[in-house]
Amino acid sequence: MTTLVRSGAVLGLLVGAGLMLIWVGLPRHRQPGLADRVLPYLKDTPRPSSLLAGDVATRGALASLFSPVVRELAQHVERVMGGTPSVRRRLLRAGLAQDVDRFRAQQVLWGVAGGVGMLAFGTFSAVTRGSSPFLVVLLTGIGVISGISGADWFLSHRATRREARMLAEFPTVAELLALAVGAGEGAVGALERVCRLSHGALSDELRRCLADARAGANLPVALQGLADRTGLISLTRFVDGIVIAVERGTPLADVLRAQAQDVREEGRRSIMEAGGRKEIAMMVPSANVYLY
Repeated sequence: MTTLVRSGAVLGLLVGAGLMLIWVGLPRHRQPGLADRVLPYLKDTPRPSSLLAGDVATRGALASLFSPVVRELAQHVERVMGGTPSVRRRLLRAGLAQDVDRFRAQQVLWGVAGGVGMLAFGTFSAVTRGSSPFLVVLLTGIGVISGISGADWFLSHRATRREARMLAEFPTVAELLALAVGAGEGAVGALERVCRLSHGALSDELRRCLADARAGANLPVALQGLADRTGLISLTRFVDGIVIAVERGTPLADVLRAQAQDVREEGRRSIMEAGGRKEIAMMVPSANVYLY
């Protein structure tokens, strides 16, 4: 098989796949969704709902063209991968909205980007080196799977990184709360003062707790929501200490100082454990110096 024949086979495969996608994505082949059925009755309203995904005015024409395909592919990814509770939990830990459908659409886009990249690489390899068209298809599939899995991994990484920032901010925030309470502020007043003076992931969560408290929930329930949204044991103990102090009337400043000291001690232990695990690796450059 000559190089020209191989190139023609690869291009024919790509053109056929593109025509098949266009044929499947035609409007007459799609079942109308809820937004498509409700939108004609709401076109005359002054402020159409943002939930109507078919509104061309609020989105670009390109998004309106490809959004049904993305939604359908996202449903296939949801059926194959599953794990909706885990995704919702990690979205909470990452500080994002619990929109699993949006995350699945992002996974589809990541998969398309990975597939296109590997398709370009495989096509270039087939044209220049005479690789088999089957290898191009295999590389494209690997790119799609890698993109979908990469989006899932990035969500976990983002949640872990945000919790690490919260853990690093926790001792300072606890000390500020202890100072505010020791100066005569109440629990809610201390939280408001600390939120005004500090910035970061933990401060954002405390602002959310204050918003829940202003919306009608009492402070223990709002703080319990903070513990439920994060996966940190230290913050869970911190919330339990504040709740017990508020309900029983125990000195809140002492509880906050003790919580901050516990977190600092835990940070020191983690640093010492990391150093102990890397002790042999740190000795390798010294051994090379002595050899020379």
